[in-house]
Amino acid sequence: MHLMRRMGAWFDARLQIKAPLLSTMGHPVPRRTASWAYVFGSAAMTIFGLQVVTGILLALLYVPSAGEAWNGLQNINHHVAAGWFIRGLHGWGSNFMVAIVVIHMVQVFLFGAYKFPRELTWIVGVFLLLVTLGMAFTGQILRFDQDAYWGLGIGASISSRIPLLGPAIVKLLLGGPIIAAATLSRFFALHVFVVPALLIGFVAIHVLLVLKLGINDWPMPGRIVRRSTYLDEYKELTHRDGIPFVPAAVGKDVVFSAAILLAVASCAFLLGPFGPTGQPDPTIIQTAPRPDPPFLWLYALLSFLPPAAETPFLLIGPAIGLAILFALPFVSGEGEKSWRKRPIAVLTVVLLAGTFASLTQLGLHTPWSPRMDAWSGEPIPTALLADVTPLERQGAVIFKLKQCHNCHSLGETGGQRGPALDEVAVRLTHDQLIRQVIQGGGNMPAYGKNLSSSETAALVSFMETLHPAGQMPARDASRAAVEPGP
Repeated sequence: MHLMRRMGAWFDARLQIKAPLLSTMGHPVPRRTASWAYVFGSAAMTIFGLQVVTGILLALLYVPSAGEAWNGLQNINHHVAAGWFIRGLHGWGSNFMVAIVVIHMVQVFLFGAYKFPRELTWIVGVFLLLVTLGMAFTGQILRFDQDAYWGLGIGASISSRIPLLGPAIVKLLLGGPIIAAATLSRFFALHVFVVPALLIGFVAIHVLLVLKLGINDWPMPGRIVRRSTYLDEYKELTHRDGIPFVPAAVGKDVVFSAAILLAVASCAFLLGPFGPTGQPDPTIIQTAPRPDPPFLWLYALLSFLPPAAETPFLLIGPAIGLAILFALPFVSGEGEKSWRKRPIAVLTVVLLAGTFASLTQLGLHTPWSPRMDAWSGEPIPTALLADVTPLERQGAVIFKLKQCHNCHSLGETGGQRGPALDEVAVRLTHDQLIRQVIQGGGNMPAYGKNLSSSETAALVSFMETLHPAGQMPARDASRAAVEPGP
């Protein structure tokens, strides 16, 4: 013990960290805030630590290559000692972290902890929620299985709908217009370097603000927040009825964090890791890809929305939601904190919780938007194959072999996941058809790496025959204008 004290004194003489560390650990908090309602922030930091440790272990073995990622995860699951358990800890830890951060945000909202002077603390917390969701999404993509492939396609589709910036964002995320070799390395960099760096930065700012402004006092009914008097009232409260965070108030945080770690370990041990499911292959259409639990509600919502409403909802809904979250501490920065005196706040939480819970439950059973009930063996209507050239007939064969009929209907037969193609030649020009097949778009994946140039040419030739009788296919007017006459 004497030697350890001497070593500690030696290091402290050079680092000068003892005094600020003791001051941080012993900062006073109101006695009533040492309760089970205030343990979620510490638990989120604990889970984040678990994610960092397990993420480093997995990064040592993971191969961020589109050709090797799936096999690499199978190797970790079946041939690396405890590899499946480490993956389970990391996967379940991600879900637990999202859930705890959401619960923490709800608790802060109900307890009025976003009010003066903690407006910036709330805003940083909103950013932490967004970055945590980003961590969960990029982690799912790294599995690069069938679910991840289609989920990435849908995510790219959502990003592409952003006005002006959409195409640039898709290119930045995918490394090009399609899901290809550069895509996985980019998401690996996002998941391992960019997003964790943002998380660490926001967590550091969040903790600093908590230390500087103090932990929110217990929301007593009738205790009104006023900008002119609150700081003095809080200082007087901590002086009169305050206790040091360590050791007086940290006990419940430690117990709850330990219970959460035990729950994560139990899920990892009993339920195992997430995937990988089947290898990513855009030609395998008969699949029901579902996102991880944090995004099931969005998956279900998009399944029920009519196609025409998807883009407005995806662009307007999140913008309105974020605007409300960021404006909340400035619009309602004073007044009552207690949830007992704020029935509208309680009703809002109940309605949102019920909506998200219902959509999440539906997401476990809801078919992919809008609907798919076709069979790949459904024949192409005979009328569409009359008077076609050999090249166009070959395109019809490719249409069947690549299971395009599972998503698109012809003559009222086939799938309804994508638009009907009976008049596609009227809607899209030759070049647009080629681009759609190769690069994808909307909910359609890119087939550029799964079709040869001759197969693409034949498929497009067949689709150019799909127009009403007597109506010419679509043409590029600008090209027609510069083409020389006969």
